[in-house]
Amino acid sequence: MALTRRLLKGMGLTEEQVDTIIDAHTETVDGLKEDLKQAKKDAEEAADLRKQLKTAQDDLKAAQDDGWKDKHDKVKKELDDLRADISNKEARAAKEKAVRAYYESKNITGDNLELAMRGSRDEVAALEMDGDKPKDTKALDDLIAGPFAKLVFTTQTKGARTETPPPTGGSGNLTKADIYKRDDKGRYVLSTAERQKAIAENHEQFGI
Repeated sequence: MALTRRLLKGMGLTEEQVDTIIDAHTETVDGLKEDLKQAKKDAEEAADLRKQLKTAQDDLKAAQDDGWKDKHDKVKKELDDLRADISNKEARAAKEKAVRAYYESKNITGDNLELAMRGSRDEVAALEMDGDKPKDTKALDDLIAGPFAKLVFTTQTKGARTETPPPTGGSGNLTKADIYKRDDKGRYVLSTAERQKAIAENHEQFGI
């Protein structure tokens, strides 16, 4: 039954009482209408949020079904492998540099050094470093004393040719002719070092 003025007056209420009840009823009804309107709005927003959530869940599932995790793991592994490869190459380069320096200190140089480096790849790979120098050179020393012995450069001092022996008595009493004497093949009897020494010891013959 609707609440009307007629109903209220029939209940013996005064005009003022009727107005008060009608006003209160109107405010209540208006408030309920606003609440209902807000409830409908909230329900629509909730429905939209549920729809967005479902879309996000569907997208995530589709990504997972498409192998997203596998692709992520693959890219991560490739990146880790690349970093490891760079690190290994840098370590290898540092070892080779140290071994080159060590071989050169043992008089293995030039083409012989390249041969030694190619022949000691396993030793270089197994080498442990102490900063920028080999921690233990035993494996390298074994190569130098064994397979690489002929690669070590040694300085050989040649003596005077014996086809025509130089005058006896040392180089302190040689004449200019003795110092520049040649054999039957046109070669100096004294070596370059011996001639220089003889010239120094007999400088008066050369006006020095």
